[in-house]
Amino acid sequence: MLELRRAAERGVANFGWLDSRHTFSFGHYYDPKQVGFSDLLVINDDRVEPGMGFGTHPHRDMEIFSYVLEGALEHKDSMGTGSVIRPGDVQMMSAGSGITHSEFNPSRQEGVHFLQIWIVPDRQRVAPRYQQKNFSAADKRGRLRLIISPDAADGALGVYQDARVYAGLFDGAEAAEFDLPAGRYAYIHVARGSLSVNGTAMSAGDGARIRETGELRFDGGEDAEVLLFDLRPQERPR
Repeated sequence: MLELRRAAERGVANFGWLDSRHTFSFGHYYDPKQVGFSDLLVINDDRVEPGMGFGTHPHRDMEIFSYVLEGALEHKDSMGTGSVIRPGDVQMMSAGSGITHSEFNPSRQEGVHFLQIWIVPDRQRVAPRYQQKNFSAADKRGRLRLIISPDAADGALGVYQDARVYAGLFDGAEAAEFDLPAGRYAYIHVARGSLSVNGTAMSAGDGARIRETGELRFDGGEDAEVLLFDLRPQERPR
């Protein structure tokens, strides 16, 4: 079963320097029907103006990853990590026992567009860790590339949860199939462009909960970039 949620149904937060769309309840946006799915707690679709960003703030016991679509995002944290992530880069931060960090748009001319995604971990108070890796467009073209997994398989980044994240690029005749293991849920988020999933048309910002569906087919893409989350079979994070 594919349960579709259109982009226009998401929560909205606009602070001038930040224009954000919330797939799930976050900040001042609360919808009791949208408080995450399985272990997936947050998908924020953020656009940050040039020279602006999120000042230093704390996190604890959360798996947080950023996926840049356009522009660049500068990261600094209390572990001494300093980096800039750009399109193709995936950044994973395990907050564990506690960490502070900041995220800024270092450009004075261009905005940055990125997704910030939170996954509830399967353990608490672990030592904080930071990971970053680039996954090339060629590696994702016409296929679903594993980018995050609990065992860091196939060069993916590690996550403290029974969750796997795949990224794909689809355009024209490009297509891919994904066999969702029995007893698993999935979530699909279209980051940009449009495509069809099992015959259902999806556009940028659209999401879909997947239950009791074995095979997923991605096709009919028009400059599409999509994330697929393979998740435990539970309705809400806990």
